Amino acid sequence: MHCRSTVSAALFALFATTLLLFSSRLPATAATALPLRPHNTYSIVARDSITGEFGVAVQSHWFSVGNSVPWARAGVGAVATQSFVEVTYGPLGLDLMGAGKSAPEALAALLAADAHADVRQVAMVDSRGRVAVHTGEHCIAEAGHHTGVGYSVQANLMENPTVWGAMARAYETAHGDFAERLLRVLEAAQNEGGDIRGRQSAAILIVAGKSTGRPWADTVLNLRVEDSPNPVKDLRRLVRVHRAYKWMDTGDERMADKDIKGAVAAYGRAAKMLPDNPEVKFWAAHTMMLAGSQAEAMRYFREVFRADPKWKEVVRRLPAAGLLPDEAMADKILREAR
Repeated sequence: MHCRSTVSAALFALFATTLLLFSSRLPATAATALPLRPHNTYSIVARDSITGEFGVAVQSHWFSVGNSVPWARAGVGAVATQSFVEVTYGPLGLDLMGAGKSAPEALAALLAADAHADVRQVAMVDSRGRVAVHTGEHCIAEAGHHTGVGYSVQANLMENPTVWGAMARAYETAHGDFAERLLRVLEAAQNEGGDIRGRQSAAILIVAGKSTGRPWADTVLNLRVEDSPNPVKDLRRLVRVHRAYKWMDTGDERMADKDIKGAVAAYGRAAKMLPDNPEVKFWAAHTMMLAGSQAEAMRYFREVFRADPKWKEVVRRLPAAGLLPDEAMADKILREAR
């Protein structure tokens, strides 16, 4: 009993301190004036029931939406703060959930401390997949949200009130990995009309379900399109590039395990995803060469040199950087991979 009381007291102290911090971080005019410059947008926060990962995906007709709306922390949860944005809902919401508060408890506490909760739109999901969402009564129409198991979708200043329903259906019926399902939600929103003003930026953030204590290692995906006439399309392209480089990493791992066949297959998948990017094949060839799979390496080097002869000069510079054992190997590559 004494131990529980001590823990509860500590959590209450953190809870109270967080609320004070939130109040102090609000704009100086928060008590008397309406916040300006709304980040009107649509987004999803979710916890993947398979991997435990947390994710946020968002699109807006606003520059660099990824700089303010999406927040996530491995082992804790995710937050989207939008409409007339109060950015501190993100880090403080994560602090509260990290201290043991549920998503509904964390959101309720922050709303209670906000003089302008009526213009906020905020959604949270916690480590147990519990969701909470708030759409203030003065968010610009059309505005609304929909929650489901482990996720919440929300939107404001939409062309029509069917957007968030389309987003929910897309998430619940989409196939593929977590990133793919989040992308499908953004595409569904856009296909339903999306932001009445158009589109400008988009972002996707995914973190691990459990924390390693190293935030840089816990980030699964963090991609942004800051300014584009078609940000969701560009975001999908960036996700494809990310996947290709992950296959490159898999190829390196297979090579380290002496699994030449597995490595070639992984590098091949990466190259197929990015057929116009010679760098993918170049470093695949480099790794194969060092591992002794010279025939496959030379085939890749030839394709790279045909695409861009400047890569030959890169080969010449590798021995001095310690990336080839000697100049003889560089000469061999340049001689045989013509």
